[in-house]
Amino acid sequence: MDVVALHAFVTRAGRSWDEVTAVDAAAVGRRHAVNVCRARPAVVVSGADPAELARDLAGWRRTLVVESAAGLSTVDPADAVVRRWEEPGAVLCLAESAFAPSPGGWALPDDDFAHRDGMVAVAEVRALVLARLAPRPGVLVWDVGAGPGAVGVECARLGAAVVAVERDPVQCVRIIANASAHGVDVRVVEAELDRAGELPPPDAAHVGGGGADAVRHVARSRARRIVVTTSDLDRVVPSRDALVDAGYEVEGSQLSAARLTGGTLLATNPVTVLWGRKKA
Repeated sequence: MDVVALHAFVTRAGRSWDEVTAVDAAAVGRRHAVNVCRARPAVVVSGADPAELARDLAGWRRTLVVESAAGLSTVDPADAVVRRWEEPGAVLCLAESAFAPSPGGWALPDDDFAHRDGMVAVAEVRALVLARLAPRPGVLVWDVGAGPGAVGVECARLGAAVVAVERDPVQCVRIIANASAHGVDVRVVEAELDRAGELPPPDAAHVGGGGADAVRHVARSRARRIVVTTSDLDRVVPSRDALVDAGYEVEGSQLSAARLTGGTLLATNPVTVLWGRKKA
């Protein structure tokens, strides 16, 4: 479908072209297109089957406007999956509420996130984690043992779709609050990873809690990149071994930043960061 036709479809659907993100699933692949729909509030997709697109959006609060031989149809994804579409055209994927990432860079100040005292990945650690995860539009990131969700929220601000898995209900509330404060949509799953049910496969994953068991579970997803952060030295070698056993090339670094506060350098707690890249 050409740009003029897409413009016309978006207008008929009652939206402005300036407020939508356009994706050609035939060119970039359905997985890429779905992840953009998961991450952005208004996305027009060409070259995708509406039922397949809807099936992949399970778990995200979205509404679809589908162009077909019958005209324009506004449907819930669950309904779109079971419906037969004659001569489907473009699909407009809409979030329940509008959102837009807050301005700024990345590795935001710690106090930009609601968190329990000291229970947040500090900015210096997040900078390295984000560099190794490489979040961007079209990819899906798992944030496992997410805590208040600082890593996941930062990934979402950089355009990635994000699933945050966290067992603590209080932390889950913080994740939702932090995502809202920064204008992004993060899907929150309140559970241990092994009890989280079927999740869409990630392109990259951050493991902030759960130890080597969580690392092994994440590695079974075959994510291309996995980053592990821990302040517990006893977890470093088992986590590294879990990645190596799963076929990842592993590197790591221990970060111990000293922050200038009132003319004095104050050390933060050291954190070990491991990153693994799936071997070809």
